[in-house]
Amino acid sequence: MSALRRKFGEDYQVVNTDRGSTFAAPVKKKRQRFVEKNGRCNVQHGNLGGETSRYLSDLFTTLVDLKWRWNLLIFILTYTVAWLVMASMWWIIAYIRGDLNQGHDQSYTPCVANVYNFPSAFLFFIETEATIGYGYRYITEKCPEGIILFLFQSLLGSIVDAFLIGCMFIKMSQPKKRAETLMFSQDAVISQRDGRLCLMFRVGNLRNSHMVSAQIRCKLIKSRQTPEGEFLPLDQCELDVGFGTGADQLFLVSPLTICHEINSKSPFFDLSQRSLTNEQFEIVVILEGIVETTGMTCQARTSYTEDEVLWGHRFLPVMSLEEGFFRVDYSQFHNTFEVPTPPYSVKEYEEKASLPSPLLTPTLTEGRMRQERVFSAECLDVAEERPAGRLPSKLQRMSSSGKDDLQRKVLKLGPAHTEKASSTGDLPLKIQRLGSGPGQGEPEERLRLRALRVDTGPMTQSTGDLQHHPVPVRCAVAAAVTANPLPSGRPEDNLPAKLRRMNADR
Repeated sequence: MSALRRKFGEDYQVVNTDRGSTFAAPVKKKRQRFVEKNGRCNVQHGNLGGETSRYLSDLFTTLVDLKWRWNLLIFILTYTVAWLVMASMWWIIAYIRGDLNQGHDQSYTPCVANVYNFPSAFLFFIETEATIGYGYRYITEKCPEGIILFLFQSLLGSIVDAFLIGCMFIKMSQPKKRAETLMFSQDAVISQRDGRLCLMFRVGNLRNSHMVSAQIRCKLIKSRQTPEGEFLPLDQCELDVGFGTGADQLFLVSPLTICHEINSKSPFFDLSQRSLTNEQFEIVVILEGIVETTGMTCQARTSYTEDEVLWGHRFLPVMSLEEGFFRVDYSQFHNTFEVPTPPYSVKEYEEKASLPSPLLTPTLTEGRMRQERVFSAECLDVAEERPAGRLPSKLQRMSSSGKDDLQRKVLKLGPAHTEKASSTGDLPLKIQRLGSGPGQGEPEERLRLRALRVDTGPMTQSTGDLQHHPVPVRCAVAAAVTANPLPSGRPEDNLPAKLRRMNADR
């Protein structure tokens, strides 16, 4: 126990679900099961009417399906009646021929030697049928009717032997008892595995001989009503236990935990811990395989009702590594322990996860998504005059006028429907030339627009590097991107030739 607590934590608690324990649990009214825990189907067929004759048409299967006590009774009665009938026929032949009265006459040749009464006729039949042949009683050549009866007796005895002995052999070789060594856990559990809520139960094989091509299937038995108002009692629904992935094909050499993932396609999609107490259903588990020793198909069945499904439990490990082999402890086969499990259903979890966040809801206008963005523009305010002689007077006038034009353009920015990126190539040439060549000895100051991300991807607009004064004063200007793009043509062609040459020199 201490080793298990070190492995699973201090909150580990074993829950013994073995029905054979002496724990006094609250008594709950026993519900009628469709399939018993031992696999017997709790269904009886009645009011067959004239359909009973169908059983006689398949007499061999009918005899095999009977219980052992009825099979033994039929076996004994069939041989006893056959022996008595055949012995009576031999006695009748002897009586008609008068062998009973002249049996001790040495000069008389009877049909069957040394048959004087019914017991002697019965012994003759048994010796002939069982091929014992004591040699005291025998058929003579003076009795043709005895020879015919002997042939009929041989044929009838072979048919009866083949039918009854074959029936007994098939019944004894049935793999029903092999199913007794296939174990199912007393309870099923619901807990999380790999981040998903799953319904799980455990199967095991007590014998060392394997089950070849073992396959497991699950059926949900639950009454329901269709949208048209039809009531379907004990409706059967398939539970997926890995049919698509091949997980239903078992290599049953050690106990395995069978898992059914609860998702949108599962009938337990809206099952929660609270609703489990009010549900009424039955899970039928069918395990099929070929017995390795006999080659016959074996089927083992069990079922779990709603009160045998434990929410928030997991099976206790039973495998351990010994020196040179793995050991299975079947004393812990039915035991479970509690684990943290969400009490709500998968449907509730998905609905909660699909709720949108109010911070991520886009603004819709006229059926289209409008992308609003706020930009901060850093503009330049002249703190002191530029020393004379650094730039030509004409360029100084262009610089001052260019700054005013830039401020007016930034203030006119409006909302845009699409993302645009503007560079210095999209601005007038005078602004490009202002930012292209800084004066010597002056610190380089830049004017740029910093994008603030609001809804979607960032949008950046830069006016290029502008040098205008040594001590800039930055101010924030709130604006939105306009829908009309900036002019993309080259304005150099409209400038005088002198300015174009100056631009080319720089």
